[in-house]
Order: sequence, then C-alpha cells, then structure tokens
Amino acid sequence: MKIQTFDTTLRDGTQGEAVSYSVEDKLSIAQKLDELGIDYIEGGWPGSNPKDKEFFARARELKLKHARLCAFGATHFAKYAVDKDPSVLELASAATPAVSIFGKTWDLHVERALGIPLERNIELIRDTVKFLKSHGKELIYDAEHFFDGYTANPGYALKTLEAAAGAGADVLCLCDTNGGRLPHEVGAIVAAVRERFDGVIGIHTHNDSDVAVANTLAAVASGATHVQGCMNGYGERCGNANLASVIANLELKLGHETIGAAKLKSLAGVCRYIADLANLPLANDRPFVGHSAFAHKGGVHVSAVLKDSRTYEHINPELVGNRQRVLLSDMSGRGNVIYKLKEKGLADRLGEDARRELLDRIKHLEYLGYELEAAEGTFELLVREALHPNVHFFEVINLDVNNKISEGKHALTTATVNIKAQDGVHSATASGHGPVHALDVCLRQCLSALYPPIINVRLTDYKVRVLDQKKGTAAKVRVLIEWSDHKRSWATVGVSDNVVEASWLAMLDAIRLELMRITEGDLTLDKAVEDYCWGV
Repeated sequence: MKIQTFDTTLRDGTQGEAVSYSVEDKLSIAQKLDELGIDYIEGGWPGSNPKDKEFFARARELKLKHARLCAFGATHFAKYAVDKDPSVLELASAATPAVSIFGKTWDLHVERALGIPLERNIELIRDTVKFLKSHGKELIYDAEHFFDGYTANPGYALKTLEAAAGAGADVLCLCDTNGGRLPHEVGAIVAAVRERFDGVIGIHTHNDSDVAVANTLAAVASGATHVQGCMNGYGERCGNANLASVIANLELKLGHETIGAAKLKSLAGVCRYIADLANLPLANDRPFVGHSAFAHKGGVHVSAVLKDSRTYEHINPELVGNRQRVLLSDMSGRGNVIYKLKEKGLADRLGEDARRELLDRIKHLEYLGYELEAAEGTFELLVREALHPNVHFFEVINLDVNNKISEGKHALTTATVNIKAQDGVHSATASGHGPVHALDVCLRQCLSALYPPIINVRLTDYKVRVLDQKKGTAAKVRVLIEWSDHKRSWATVGVSDNVVEASWLAMLDAIRLELMRITEGDLTLDKAVEDYCWGV
C-alpha cells in the first residue's frame, strides 16, 4: 500500500531545543527531501517571523520534482472573520500547492486555551478549511491533541473531524500532540476513526513516551495512509516521530511503499546532511541511519558476522545507505582485528603471533582508559608498528613545561623538548598559547628539518574526558585530539593523570603516524585504515 510521507523538519523540527536553520539551510534541506522522494514538505508558518517569510518568498526558486511544498497555520482567530484574519490570508497567498492547519479537538483546550464555546470552535474549523479550499489549496487538517480529546470527549472530537471533512479537507491528520499515548491506544482510536471516515487519515505523533515511531506504525496498521514526522526525530520537547525510522520500517518490515527501495538507499546520507546543517551530531545509536546502527564490538558478535551478517543485523545496512562497522576495544576478539585487515586484503601481512600481540596491545590500552573506537589514528599507528616493528623515528629524552601566571596578566607558557633522532639529538624551546601549543611548536622545530611534511599536520579539535571522577582534580583523563594534513583527518588519544602528559602522548601518536605514512608510501595499508571508525 502507498503511504504518503509528510516531513515537518523545517517547521515542527525547528521547535526542538538547539535546532536552528538559516533560510539557505531550509532551502537546501527542502531540495534534499524532494530528492529523497518525500511527498509533502512543511516549510513553516508564513508571516510568523522574518525567516519563514523569506523562506516562502524564495521557495519559488526551488525546482521540486516530486514533493509538494506546504505552508502551516491555524484556524482563524475567533475575533476575526475568516477572510479578515491576517494569518489565514498569509496561507491563502502563500505560493504553495498545499497548506496544513491545526484546530482544537480537545474540549479542555477550547474552553481553557481559546476561551470560546465548543460550537464556536466548530465554526472556526469549518470556515477556515472552506476558505482555504476556495483558494485552490490542498488542505491537510491537523486535529491537535486528538487522542487526548477523543479519550476525554469522543463525541466532540469526532464532531471537529466532521467539520473539517465536511468543509473539504483532503487529509484528516490525528495528532498525539502531548506524546502521551501508547500504541494500543493509538491503534484502537485510529481504527474507530477509520470506520467513520472515508478518505485519507493521517498520523502525527510526538516522542514524549519514547514510542512515537511505534505509535505511527500502529496507526498505519489501523488504516492511516499518511504519516508525519521529522528527520532525525527533531522537534519540541522529546521530538517528533523520526520519519527516517518510520519510512524504513514501513518499507522494509511492513511491505508498504513510501519513497521506494531505490531512494531508500539515500536515507542515511540525508539524515547526516540535515544533522550537519543543524550543527548537531547525529546520534550514533540512531536506528537504521546512525553510525553505530550496524557496528559490532563484542568478539562473539564479530565472529558470527564474519560468517553471516544476518546473525546480528536485522537488515542489510546498504538498503538504507548505511554500512557495517567493526569496532576495536577490550571486548574485541581476534575476529575484530582480522576483519579490519581482511577488509582490504591485508590479513596475510600479519601472522598469527603478530595479530595476537596487536590484539593484546589493544586490550591493554583500553584497560588503561584508551578509547580506540574514536581514535582511529592511534589504531592505525598500532597496525603500522606491528607491520614494521623495527621502525623508530625518534625517542623523547625529556621535556619541560613552565607556566607563569600573574594576576591581571596573560599566562605565559614555555616548553623545552629534547629528542634523539637518527642524526643525533635535537632540542627546542618555545613559548605558546598554553602547554599543548608550546610542546607542539617544540616538537615540530625538532623534526621539521628531517621531515618537512609534518608542518602540514594541524590540530582541528581537542577533547578531554575525566575517567575516574571520584579522584577529583587528581583524576585520570583521556585526551582525544583530531588532526588533519589537508588530505585526510584522524584522531589520536592519550591517557594520564596529567592532562599535559595525556595531550603529549596523543600528539606523539599523531606525528609518528604521519612519519610512518610519509616514509612508507604503503598505499594498500592506507586503504586498509583510512575508514576505520567510519564517520566518527
């Protein structure tokens, strides 16, 4: 069965905390959603704010091939006639083929929030739908708080739907606005509405009880053929139903048609694209599209997946544009290491003893507090060192860091580093913006004459995590540093009860790794490790 998809990422999704898009962002997302095959894209509330006003003005530039752009609003204010209400007139004049309006369904809201008689609310619904239909709009009527309203007063809730349907609404969308209903309730109420009304019944759920996707699927099972939600589950409070999960479940588990199998392969990419524009990390454990959705860490799991991925994967990740990943940690078995090497045909480069030694090193480092899942650079260095155990570029003889802090003045940091390289001892002293910067400058000064390309390695991100909080300021910390050489990015990790030492260890790994890459020129190994912890 064909199920209509209605995306409200650009409207309801922007009501989520920390979610904000520029007009350019909204236009770009609309284009992506159209390419994905979404049927309706709700762009916002015309006239409610300058950003949405500009969006709808510029939306005329969009060349949508499939989706219908939709403007959002409400039934007219009781103090206005419908043809005098400014917000309704904005909807009528919006250059969109469809509009969605919400109306009150719950008698509590009518009497408390609007403060009008129940019959007057019926008039607002009927008159607004009729007015917008007279302007040639496809009309999606969102029955706000329908499930709460139906539970409190089913007769009145159904009467509001009758008003919308009688005035010509094309879709009656039932909203679990507070997100408090459970699947068995949603299924039963949608079934009751389906018996009473012909045409398209829609479902709009919120995730306050963590069952928004389940509620949407229950509604479809009971006869709904129009589903609303937001990509990545964005939305007010706990978010809306995650439309990506809804689409994947409808297509792959229930046999319905939404965007089609071919476009389903773009689902993960679109979710990451939207997360990037929102400047919010896509949760790794997001079903279907998250980086961890098909990631395997336990040795038993990896061993089974190597034989048959169906043992621990409910679908083929490629169906939704995702991919299988194997993580390395203290829970790893030899299968994890073999998997990573075999991936690019390098399993024979390390013998059984070398693989066992590599695995032991990984487990020991994780025991000390290292986290190799996110530090793919440190893992790559371990592999390269296992392949070339006799390669040593330099040794650190000693280092000294001095911080001078005077009240009312900027802190002054000076570092001295002494290293032994193949041509002798090198020393450098430098000042910097803090100890990490000062040490970085010293190390480069010591090595740049021997290895000029390391000048291209630069720090791009720096994170510190306390590992044993009970020890307070004496706690061991894990420092994760991300680097780039303008060609690729990687991360290295250091652990110590001294944050400067932890940073120094991560820095050494980054420089040693780059020296390995420069001097080896081993392209096959590059390919083997370039996507470790893909997407981290």
